[in-house]
Amino acid sequence: MAVRGVRGATCLAHDERDEMSAAVVELLLTMLERNALTEADLISVLFTATPDLTCMFPAAAAREAGLADVPLICATEINVDGALPRTVRILMHVETSRARADVTHVYLRGAEVLRQDLQR
Repeated sequence: MAVRGVRGATCLAHDERDEMSAAVVELLLTMLERNALTEADLISVLFTATPDLTCMFPAAAAREAGLADVPLICATEINVDGALPRTVRILMHVETSRARADVTHVYLRGAEVLRQDLQR
């Protein structure tokens, strides 16, 4: 098994707890599904949120979705002029037999513009 990084991002229309929770859970589940991963394959998950998202920690949504024993941490994304607003990014560290080139990175809800080169 190799350790791989799986990237993902999603955008919120509003800084609201219910929307944050739904968007983060959707992104996490999609990342797991598209890479044939289970919770047992997760080593750790890093979440970043743009400074305009203050309604809740993205990791709290992951905990509510059942990621109980996976180490999670949140950070604030760098505030760059012109950056995509209301965006949550995820970097999952996983154990997988997939080659790095076969890892599927996931961008949803308008975040696809961040990495059009990775869209499959």
